[in-house]
Amino acid sequence: MFVVVAYDISDEKRLRRVAKEMENWGERVQKSVFECEMGEKDFRRMRRRLRKLINMKEDSIRYYFLCRTCRGKIEVDGRGKYYEREETLVL
Repeated sequence: MFVVVAYDISDEKRLRRVAKEMENWGERVQKSVFECEMGEKDFRRMRRRLRKLINMKEDSIRYYFLCRTCRGKIEVDGRGKYYEREETLVL
C-alpha cells in the first residue's frame, strides 16, 4: 500500500524523533510529509512506533492511503519528484 504520512508535532525534541523514525519507513517529500510504500503489517508496526513518540493531546499524525490509480494522479510543482519504492526500508 502507498501511504502519505503528514505530522504536526508541537515539541522540537518529539519532532526530531518522529522525523528520524519516518526516515526508516519512507521518503521525505516535504518537511513534515513522507511517502511510504509498505504492507499492512509494516504499517501497523510503524504506527505503533510513532504513537510511542508523540503526545496524543498535543501532536497529530495523519495517514492518507492512495490506491494505484490515485498514485498515478500525483502531480508536483516546483522541486521534488514522485516517489515510488518497491520494498519497505525497515524490516
